[in-house]
Amino acid sequence: MKHTLSVLVEDESGALSRIAGLFARRGFNIDSLAVGPAEVDGQSRITMVVEGDDQTLQQMSKQLDKLINVLQVVDLTTRPAVERELMLLKVSAPSSERSAILELVEVFRAKVVDVANDALTLEVVGDPGKLVALERLLSPYGILEIARTGKISLERASGVNTEMLKASTSGGRLPA
Repeated sequence: MKHTLSVLVEDESGALSRIAGLFARRGFNIDSLAVGPAEVDGQSRITMVVEGDDQTLQQMSKQLDKLINVLQVVDLTTRPAVERELMLLKVSAPSSERSAILELVEVFRAKVVDVANDALTLEVVGDPGKLVALERLLSPYGILEIARTGKISLERASGVNTEMLKASTSGGRLPA
């Protein structure tokens, strides 16, 4: 199972290296990693996606907590959370195909950020599933390049679990 961990750390050189090293020494692959400033000066938030069973990840979280500079570790996997990722995607777009591609861009609320004679560069933000869906739909046109940020995630302050709502409603509508 894939787990999303949110790790709050002090901004010190080597903090990210120590965290990545902890996972590497135990044979874990980090599927996604995003780091940026947190809400307090001198702190950063690391969002990482790793695969493993619940017990192993619980143990890894405890070991992370023991590292110097680690202030907090939260496993967001089962908590209500907002998840987003940014993808830049360059797709082959000859004039004969451009209108079809632009229709997909509109449906996915993506933005065209660069236009060339034979290619479009798109920016799309959303949950990772949205990005994968757009990538698959654009694949037949010829994807030239992709860059993705990795998932970032914050626990929902409202406590509303939208994944549970999706699963419990029919056709995406709320029950009457």
